[in-house]
Amino acid sequence: MKRRDFLAAGALSAVPLACRRKPEFPFPGELVGPDLPLGHWLRGGDFPEPERFAPVSTLVVGGGVAGLSAAWRLAGGGLDDFQVLELEREPGGTSRSDRNHVSAFPWAAHYLPVPDRGNHAVLRLLKECGVLEGFDAKGDPVFAEEATVRAPEERLFAFGQWWEGLYLRAGASAEDERQYHAFFHEVDRWAMFRDAKGRPAFSIPRSRCSDAPEAVALDGQSFAAWLDQRGFSSPRLRWLLDYACRDDYGSRLDTTSAWAGLFYFAARKQGPGEDSRPLLTWPEGNGFLVNHLRRACGDRLHCGVMATAIREEKDGLLVTAWDNLNQRRVGWKAKHVIFAGPQHVAKHVVEGLAGARPAAARIRNAPWLVANLTLRARPKESTFPLAWDNVLRDSEALGYVAATHQSLRDHGPSVWTWYRPFAGPDCDAERVRLRTLDWPACARLVMEDLRPAHPDLEGLVARLDVMRWGHAMVRPAPGLLWDPAFLALSRPFGRIHFAHTELSGLALFEEAQDHGLRAAEEVLAASGRRDESWR
Repeated sequence: MKRRDFLAAGALSAVPLACRRKPEFPFPGELVGPDLPLGHWLRGGDFPEPERFAPVSTLVVGGGVAGLSAAWRLAGGGLDDFQVLELEREPGGTSRSDRNHVSAFPWAAHYLPVPDRGNHAVLRLLKECGVLEGFDAKGDPVFAEEATVRAPEERLFAFGQWWEGLYLRAGASAEDERQYHAFFHEVDRWAMFRDAKGRPAFSIPRSRCSDAPEAVALDGQSFAAWLDQRGFSSPRLRWLLDYACRDDYGSRLDTTSAWAGLFYFAARKQGPGEDSRPLLTWPEGNGFLVNHLRRACGDRLHCGVMATAIREEKDGLLVTAWDNLNQRRVGWKAKHVIFAGPQHVAKHVVEGLAGARPAAARIRNAPWLVANLTLRARPKESTFPLAWDNVLRDSEALGYVAATHQSLRDHGPSVWTWYRPFAGPDCDAERVRLRTLDWPACARLVMEDLRPAHPDLEGLVARLDVMRWGHAMVRPAPGLLWDPAFLALSRPFGRIHFAHTELSGLALFEEAQDHGLRAAEEVLAASGRRDESWR
């Protein structure tokens, strides 16, 4: 071989090597559901009618917690002739979960506050799940120890180290402490409030809350404005309250109703001066409850099926759907439909609904990013040890929960579920921002967020998977929650009944369940099956 040919050959062989870039991360992963393209296809798709409409008494559209709770109640009321349609491959909505060789883990909602004795629906469900063990001498429920969050429950990363709890007391001034106690004195005052009918100002679910004028008036201003009026300016206190809004609502102090801000604390109080109610959790989070609810459906649950049109005829409701798994059109003719999806979807599906309910346009849903990190081993800890909930103070994210915490596995492999709400003022702009993030960009967000607290984390990650929730949580914006037109959205539209957590303006498991039971009991009553309410 001539020298020039040898050099040319060497140069050519070097091209592929030069073009190969070292992967940014030493671990694999992927973007997993929900199916964003399929959901958006609904807006402009042309869906011919199927050749046949199968008869059914009740069709439940949506297999999230509200839809599954409706099915659970229908079955409990003796109405077995129902079917449930769910767009995704798995039911549960933001309470869905998954499992790998290390542990089960949540994909979003991961806990349930211990219900009080008056929350009959949740207590019934927990009893069926084997979690409710009985009642104590005072009549308060007693729960299985393995379901109650074990210590340490929470820790906060600030000033280069971990601290116990979420309120940073280290370095707090006398004024910080005064404002902290003054705020929770105000929470106690609202926790004690009862109207002329004996109803509390704040309770879970909110259908038990008072509509007394002094309570409703709180909804007319933002939580930030309410705090300003009372001189609550402590940065430490404001951080804690802002964290609460991001955690439960995907919003900030200035975009959260003062009623919702106080609800977060007062509705969970055991009593004046007492701590918030303990939390129940499982490795898979609220997927534990979803797995029980779906059993009520049996083979009547159809995943990968999207309702595309619902119209009312003289003798029933015609429902057209697209079976994405089998790539075919399907249809049902139902006496009743429970639409257990969000209102921004309902307006595209239910004929005549969009113009009839303009208040639905006020609903805003915050997008979220959730990542599950499978770890070969735990990072080194030099200060307060790993807790169930681990929060970084100087972060736009909410930190992470450890799926193996309840399993008493404090060493070795684990799965951490990391949460990031996109809490900017414009939900639509935040959603666009979320959609532009591919897997490397998402992984970069996660690792850059956790690196200050865990410098050695990257070498311990075996896999990092990401889920983008475009419409994760309804925002309880000022003036929304007690608007009569908003409250009217839960009323039936002909023979179509509605059930979804956004109808409460609060993205909580108990709210989704409550609306599912209400809609199911409306159907049972219309079908001549009247029995004692489960709510």
